[in-house]
Amino acid sequence: MKDHILIVDDNLEIIELLEDILENEGFTVSSAESGEDALSLLSQGERPNLILLDIMMPNMSGYELCSQIRREWDLPILFLSAKGKAVDKVVGFEIGADDYITKPFDTEELLARIRAHLRRYERIRKHTEEQPEKETASSPITVLKFKDLEIHKETYSVYVCNQKIELSTKEFQLLTFLAENAGIVFTREQIYDRVWGYGYGSLNTVTVHIKNLREKLETERQFIKTQWGTGYVFIGEKL
Repeated sequence: MKDHILIVDDNLEIIELLEDILENEGFTVSSAESGEDALSLLSQGERPNLILLDIMMPNMSGYELCSQIRREWDLPILFLSAKGKAVDKVVGFEIGADDYITKPFDTEELLARIRAHLRRYERIRKHTEEQPEKETASSPITVLKFKDLEIHKETYSVYVCNQKIELSTKEFQLLTFLAENAGIVFTREQIYDRVWGYGYGSLNTVTVHIKNLREKLETERQFIKTQWGTGYVFIGEKL
């Protein structure tokens, strides 16, 4: 079955360009010219495998749409926007986007990122279907266990005191990186290079994601410590 991509953009020329690119690569493509239209499609049962989302749209911005989608559906969302400032990207990641690509975009890079996110979500979906409940006999290689915290790498699942915590893809990757290197202090630059791997333009992205992780995980116990003047270190007690 072909992967289905939903384009949400108020610019018809951009929609037509993306449709040509994606259909030539074998994708099924649908489109919406507003956030309201996109929500209507999703509410009526349309289930794309990935959404390409513009930010600057009338009435409902891409940020608002992304936030609403995240409350109801779990699928990769890639912002495709002319807003290229670091603060715009940080806001996008903070509200749940999986990626952020600026216009004008390189076609090959766009396709590579789309395929990477589709592969990641497909792995998560398969493992979730095979193990709908929390795994009880997982390999120690794929499950990182700490006091009050478990990280299930195969299913991108995190449990704090046996309660599942919802993380974005990048939040999960950041947590996993730090946990796999527990006790080692990393600068923001090092974290940025290891987790993101390509330039989004601002180290504030790391700061925002660390803040989000702490808010979601550290209700009773601290897992990530700020090493003032240096960076961050994972301090969970390994089991």
